[in-house]
Amino acid sequence: MADQTAEFVVVANRLPVDLERLPDGTSRWKRSPGGLVTALEPMLRGREGAWVGWPGLADAEADPFVEDGLALHPVMLTAQEVEDYYEGFSNATLWPLYHDVVAPPAFHRHWWQAYVRVNQRFAEAVAEVASPGAVVWIQDYQLQLLPAALRALRPDLRIGFFLHIPFPPVELYQQLPWRKQVVEGLLGADLVGFHTPGGVRNFRWLATRFTEATPGSTRTEIKYGDRTVRIGAFPISIDSAHLDGLSRTDEVQQRAQQIRADLGNPERVILGVDRLDYTKGIDVRLRAFEELLQEGTADAEKTVMIQLATPSRERVEHYQKMRNDIEQSVGRINGEYARVGHPVLHYLHQSLPRDELAAFFVAADVMLVTPLRDGMNLVAKEYVACRGDLGGVLVLSEFAGAAIELKEAVLVNPHDTDGVKDALQRALTMPATESRKRMRSLRRQVLSHDVDRWARSFLDVLGLDTGGLPPS
Repeated sequence: MADQTAEFVVVANRLPVDLERLPDGTSRWKRSPGGLVTALEPMLRGREGAWVGWPGLADAEADPFVEDGLALHPVMLTAQEVEDYYEGFSNATLWPLYHDVVAPPAFHRHWWQAYVRVNQRFAEAVAEVASPGAVVWIQDYQLQLLPAALRALRPDLRIGFFLHIPFPPVELYQQLPWRKQVVEGLLGADLVGFHTPGGVRNFRWLATRFTEATPGSTRTEIKYGDRTVRIGAFPISIDSAHLDGLSRTDEVQQRAQQIRADLGNPERVILGVDRLDYTKGIDVRLRAFEELLQEGTADAEKTVMIQLATPSRERVEHYQKMRNDIEQSVGRINGEYARVGHPVLHYLHQSLPRDELAAFFVAADVMLVTPLRDGMNLVAKEYVACRGDLGGVLVLSEFAGAAIELKEAVLVNPHDTDGVKDALQRALTMPATESRKRMRSLRRQVLSHDVDRWARSFLDVLGLDTGGLPPS
């Protein structure tokens, strides 16, 4: 296994499986498939590809192995590196900086040094795995130095990079002390992809300002040394056909009815589904809902809200405080408006399986997606994919990448509480003819632009022939 090389390599901070340490001291692999794995599996299998990433457990040792037909190559991190490279530079420097400084980013030199060191380790691992002339696709903000580090080791490779979070406005990005090094790291790729045209414009300006790069012959090209680096917008999506089919199953439909029955069969169910993160605007929608109840615009006897918050970065102090603040708001709202046995707001701080989540989507009359900033936001697309009945109304932040595609959603500025209230009220009272027309248009977009189409469009530009492979 260790001697084999691959002609197509996916590199991400995490492997598609997690290494778990059990109470008895042994460890096991637990599969954690996401949309990215779903999209890339056929291409990985079709050309004996490999996936390089961290297995999610610090100070562990693991050899390359095959899991369900996928060749996986672990890159190990120490506990200190997890703290400095992952929790520090990736998630306390880059994450807030790239999300419009919703929270202030911290700039620590020892975090940066760990980021450089770990990116170099990934480069060395990929250099060993990749066949001569292989295509390598690097994913996301944790590995922005990897394209250049890998090119220095293996100039024969075809290297792509995709950023899954927003690329920030120039004025904000310039705060980063290591702004030049990060841009140079990305310019090591042959193709750099973003969710939106705005990210492409920002990167092109920075590349020609802070490095030796010059504008190319088109807006999608940058000249850097003797190479041409292509840049482009590739909005990511979901496995929409699978979700559509799942939502139509008897089990999910019956579970959706059961959820509404458990809620007391209210006239209207509002739903929010987010990772517990300060960029998601959970506090905004809770405030808007509370004010509608205060004003009597929403009837606590007839309207119920559910907020599902997936646990996230539990060790980070900022996230602990945010969780406490949200839970206080939930308690206050229920204390004021709930009846015995009938909370007006249900809050679940837990991860749900896919079919259960689909049932919540089917059960909800209004989906509230109000991030202050989001690269794409796939929850909005998942809700649409699950509404084959053409029911439901999507309220969506203008600052989510998905807003560019999902124009028939009710778009809102999440910084405007009155605007969110008005949008929520409009969604709750929208005539069925209008809501069905909007949902039909949204579904056309989501079902035709799925995650497989996203992956193929990027890899086609990068130069990997995807034509002969079966669709995922």
